[in-house]
Amino acid sequence: MRVWVTGAKGFVGRILVEHLNRSGYDVIGSDLALDVTDSEAVNAKLAETQPGAVIHLAAQSSVSVSLDAPDRTFRTNFLGTHNLLEAISRHVPSARVVVVSSSDVYGSVNRAGERFDETAPLVPQNPYSRSKAAADLLGGLYAQRGLDIVRVRPFNHTGTGQSDTFVLPNFARQVAEIQQGRRAPEMEVGNLESVRDFLDVSDVVEAYKRLLDPGAPAGIYNIASGHATSIRSHLDTLFSIAGVSPEIRVRPDRYRPTDHAVGNASKLRLTTGWSPQIDFRDTLSRLYAHWSEQVADD
Repeated sequence: MRVWVTGAKGFVGRILVEHLNRSGYDVIGSDLALDVTDSEAVNAKLAETQPGAVIHLAAQSSVSVSLDAPDRTFRTNFLGTHNLLEAISRHVPSARVVVVSSSDVYGSVNRAGERFDETAPLVPQNPYSRSKAAADLLGGLYAQRGLDIVRVRPFNHTGTGQSDTFVLPNFARQVAEIQQGRRAPEMEVGNLESVRDFLDVSDVVEAYKRLLDPGAPAGIYNIASGHATSIRSHLDTLFSIAGVSPEIRVRPDRYRPTDHAVGNASKLRLTTGWSPQIDFRDTLSRLYAHWSEQVADD
């Protein structure tokens, strides 16, 4: 099957393209050279390539960037999705379409124990999550019009290659700098008590691949481990891996009230047999090793 991956040179896109290639798919990738907000360019690409499936990753994916650039975030994440779905309707209406949303569309809860399933209401709380919620709902509208659309809501995921604007790569970089004497033994952090559901990016792209199977019914799927873990516990793991015990300084500009965001991926597991395979400590070990090399090279 020919699969078009938008955002193919991003953090997740590069890993997904490699994974699909190894699995025997004929992969077409596009990135910044194809502006998804340019409807003519998107139409031309689909008319030329005629993919049997599309995985739509292209997005502005940073919450912090969205706070500074909400208009650009909305254009990329919502208008880009609109252009893509319109072009698919015109040129490849039978294609399986995986629209990558985000667990951020659920917002968060202020108590432990609750896990979001696909029926949870959407309560986006920042420009990024609002743009993703709008694109997610747009995918539902085009599904009602007859497109074969899968909407995926992945929870937090990380791995080597992710920008250090995200929390765990940022921690890994700081820890590596401390371990190598490039930084005073002091970590700058936000709220370490918030609870998240983290996955290795390789487990996430495997879920995307499985949902290309036409035997998996169209609809909404969470991608989540179901495990609630505090941000502090991941930082402690990085300290253990690096063998450091720095002081911790909470920066007010990084602090947000304590909350919980954990997913229930039972639907995905029952439909495709998917489950996370990678121990997250191994993920953090690789992340730390990557940043250790980067810091040493710098």
